Amino acid sequence: MSTGTEPPVKANRYGASALATPANAITITRMILALPLLAFIAVDGASYWALASWIILAGSDGLDGHLARKHGTTRSGAFLDPLADKVLVLGAAWALVAHGTFWWLPIVLITGRELGISVLRSVYGRQGIAIPARYAAKVKTVVQEVAIGFALLPITADDATWVATTVLWLAVALTLWTGVSYITDGRRALSRTGDRA
Repeated sequence: MSTGTEPPVKANRYGASALATPANAITITRMILALPLLAFIAVDGASYWALASWIILAGSDGLDGHLARKHGTTRSGAFLDPLADKVLVLGAAWALVAHGTFWWLPIVLITGRELGISVLRSVYGRQGIAIPARYAAKVKTVVQEVAIGFALLPITADDATWVATTVLWLAVALTLWTGVSYITDGRRALSRTGDRA
């Protein structure tokens, strides 16, 4: 029974199975533009040009999300958007490892969590279980992006590397914690359906 206070449901302008949507166009563009940036970072490391490019690419995630909410979400968008985030964040992190800015261990931990949860999400999805992302997971992504931003800022990359390193390890802690939370939520969902985790 409606109380009259619910927000109107946004009609899906393109259809749930659509691929050619404005949101997806931005998402795919982000991934394409990320490739030369990652190559530049791996070779040259920190620079104001790289930092500006990083801010634009990382910040544009909000734009495709806005368009998806405006026009209606799609299954392709639900797959491509988190994929673009991982390509951008993990790609930049490993480029910084290649350049010698970041130590490989925290990046291995972040990569293992991200890939592991992606596989687990796929397994849950095949069982008809969707585990919504917690707010902390969004914070985790932002902290990862900030750590990379500090590593690309010449001041903190050269004269104050402890800043980028400290934020990076904070990102690792949030990444692992949200991964454990996701696994816990998934087990609870499985137990409610009568399946075994």
